[in-house]
Amino acid sequence: MIASQRPGPSIAQIHITPIAVTDPPLLNAAGIHAPFALRTIVELVTEDGISGISEIPGSALIDQALKMAGDLILGKDPFQMNLIRDELRQHFGSDQRRGDAPWDQRKLVHVFSAIEVACLDIVGKVVNRPVCDLLGGKRRDQVPYAAYLFYKQEGAGGEHGFGKDDSARGWAEARQVGALDPAGVIKQAGSMCESFGFKSIKLKGGAFPPWEELEAVKALFDHFTEMPIRFDPNAAWSLDTATEIGKEMEKYLEYLEDPVRGQENMALLRKRLNVPLATNMCTTSFADLPSSIALGSEDIILSDHHFWGGLQASMQLSAFCEVFGRKLSMHSNSHLGISLAAMTHLGAALPEVPFALDTHYPWQSEEIIEGGRFQFEEGSLNVPSGPGLGVELDRPSLERLNQNYLQCGIKERDDEAEMQKLDPQWKFEKTRW
Repeated sequence: MIASQRPGPSIAQIHITPIAVTDPPLLNAAGIHAPFALRTIVELVTEDGISGISEIPGSALIDQALKMAGDLILGKDPFQMNLIRDELRQHFGSDQRRGDAPWDQRKLVHVFSAIEVACLDIVGKVVNRPVCDLLGGKRRDQVPYAAYLFYKQEGAGGEHGFGKDDSARGWAEARQVGALDPAGVIKQAGSMCESFGFKSIKLKGGAFPPWEELEAVKALFDHFTEMPIRFDPNAAWSLDTATEIGKEMEKYLEYLEDPVRGQENMALLRKRLNVPLATNMCTTSFADLPSSIALGSEDIILSDHHFWGGLQASMQLSAFCEVFGRKLSMHSNSHLGISLAAMTHLGAALPEVPFALDTHYPWQSEEIIEGGRFQFEEGSLNVPSGPGLGVELDRPSLERLNQNYLQCGIKERDDEAEMQKLDPQWKFEKTRW
C-alpha cells in the first residue's frame, strides 16, 4: 500500500516583473545590442510566505505566456515539479525550433525554466539546502567562467549604451573598444582579465569579414600565451569559408563555436578540421539529440538552462553527453545575478566542467540582488551557500529597472532593427560570408 503523501506548501502568488538593463552596443552576426537588454524576473510566493525567484531573457510574448502559466500553477505544490511540468506542456504544447537568430525565442522552455528555478529556490528554503544539492549535490566549491569579448560599435548605444561600472581599473577603456583592431581587442581582454581574474577567453565574431577576425584570434593567442581561446561567429560562415578560416584558426583555439549553420554542415566541417566544434545553435533541444549522434555534428554542447527547460533538464543533458561522448559547457546571455546564481549551482553539480563557462556578466553594470554584484575570484565564483539559490531580491533595484522597461519602449530583442538605425540598408543574413 502506498503511504499517503504529506501535503507540501502551495503557490499562492506569482509576480512577473519585466526589467530593462543597461547594455553596451555590442556587435554580433545579427546586428547590434540595443541600449537596454530585457530580462524578466519571476517570483513565486507560497501560502506561508516563502518566496522563490528566477530570471529569464525578456520578451513581451514570453511574459504573456508566463502570465498564462501563473494561472495554471496557483495552488500547486512546488515540490511536485513533474506535475507542474506536465500541466504546462499540456497547455502550451511543444515548442517550435529555436529559429535563425543567435538568441532563442521559444516560449515553453523559457516558461519551464522560470517556474522550475523559482520552485527549486522555494524547495531549497523549505529543506534548508542549496539548489546544487537538489540537483544531486555539490561536486566543486568554485565554478570557473571565461572572459567574453565583443566588438563594440563606437558611438552607438545612446546615453545609456556604455554602462556605468567604473569600479574595476581599466574597465571604462575596455568598454570603449570600437574599431576592428586587434590591439583594441587585446586591450579589452587585458582589462577584463585583470578585473575579474578570468583564465579563458571567448571572442564573439560574425560581425566583420572572417579573415579580419582571424587576425584578432591570432593576436589574442600571441598575447595571452597561457590562456585557452574560443571563437564564435554565430553560424555566419559558409561551409567553404569555415573550412578555409577554420584551418587557419584551429592551431589557436580551444574550440570553435557554431561556425556554420545546421547539424549537417557542422558534421561535414567537423570531419575537415582538427579543432573541437561547439554549439548552442544547431543542437538546442532533446529532439535534436538523435540526429546529433547520427551525424556527429559537434564535440561540445553548450547548455543554457533558460533554453533547455531548466536546471534539471540540463542535468539530464549532462547524462546524455556522458553516455554519447560529448562534452558539456554553458552558454550565456545578458544576465544578472539570479541567472548567474542558477548557472553557478548547475556548474557545481555537473559531473565535470571541462571548460570555463560563458558569462556576459562583466558587460552589465546593474544588479537586482541584495548585496550587489557577484565578486569573481581568479575568474571563478564561489557557489552561493545559503538555502535555495542563496540570493534575494533587492526590491528598490527591481522597481528601478522595471521603470527602465516601461520607459525604454523595447518589448522584444531585435539586433537587426538596432543596426538599421546606423545603416538603414543593413540586413541580417543567415550566411554572410
